[in-house]
Amino acid sequence: QVQLVESGGGSVQAGGSLRLSCAVSGITYRRYCVGWFRQAPGKEREEVATIGYDGSTTYRDSVKGRFTISKDNADVTLYLQMNSLKPEDTAMYYCAAQPRACAGGASAFPYWGQGTQVTVS
Repeated sequence: QVQLVESGGGSVQAGGSLRLSCAVSGITYRRYCVGWFRQAPGKEREEVATIGYDGSTTYRDSVKGRFTISKDNADVTLYLQMNSLKPEDTAMYYCAAQPRACAGGASAFPYWGQGTQVTVS
């Protein structure tokens, strides 16, 4: 059973930093993609960053240069380092996984965590 558990959210002032973590377990696929998504109240869920089995990464334009996605060597923990945070980054952040190379948007990810709230004021 695939499980993803996020942590590290919180409240921070604009310009500050947070690091989100996602504990990943139960994935038996050799090639899989993990990523971070976010959803603000009244808005659709949007992809923030992804990292593939080969370490390749993608970022949405609004976070490039500020956010960094990474995972540990054992592929059991996913991270999102968020610097220079802005009020528009306020959202519930979710980690997600799909059992294939990174492709498609949120609908392509069958496995999701419960989310962690990030608030930037």
